[in-house]
Amino acid sequence: MKLSIIIPSYHEDHRLLDLIASLAQFRRAGHEIIVVNGDPKDHTVNAVASDVDAIITSDKGRARQMNAGVLHASGDSYWFLHVDTVLVHPVDQYLSLLLSLKPEQWGRFDIQFDSDRRIFKIVAFMMNVRSRLTGIATGDQGIFMHRQAFQAVQGYTEIPLMEDIDLCRKLKHVSRPVISRLLIQTSTRRWYQHGIIRTILLMWWLRLRFFLGADPHTLAKLYD
Repeated sequence: MKLSIIIPSYHEDHRLLDLIASLAQFRRAGHEIIVVNGDPKDHTVNAVASDVDAIITSDKGRARQMNAGVLHASGDSYWFLHVDTVLVHPVDQYLSLLLSLKPEQWGRFDIQFDSDRRIFKIVAFMMNVRSRLTGIATGDQGIFMHRQAFQAVQGYTEIPLMEDIDLCRKLKHVSRPVISRLLIQTSTRRWYQHGIIRTILLMWWLRLRFFLGADPHTLAKLYD
């Protein structure tokens, strides 16, 4: 069994370097890492060229970038990681789960933030509980799946926002998600940049509007 780790990147610097460094053991074990650059003029991704199996370029947009990464992937399972991700547990614990997936299976990990502030602990707890209740994951939770599950839903719908929620909706018709208590950590930079409470309210509002049928292109403009 082989795992393909697919990482969309857009104007990232040290975060991408840190993530790739943390994934070195996967590559030494024979698995592959594919970075998908969303800007052909951005050459910062070249800093990791010797530490990944492929750097490819596609149009900007996580859905497009991740679909493009799959086209170059040779693994039996796919793991989609954002550049803000940090692994919390030993690598072999993630591998034992990711390589044991049956053809129809998919899932995600529990999440924590890189902050000890109480509000972020509450947000992470709510995200994990909500995901358990709904079967819907966010991209920050490290969505993974067997190749056949990805093919069954024809990959990500190439929309500018909520592509992770849309994907999970489709995958729920294939199988129930594998919900792992193994943790991955994500950054609070977006929350501090735009304001913690404001970001929480905005994301709730955008998700509600998406569930009610709002156009993802309109939601993307609000998000930006």
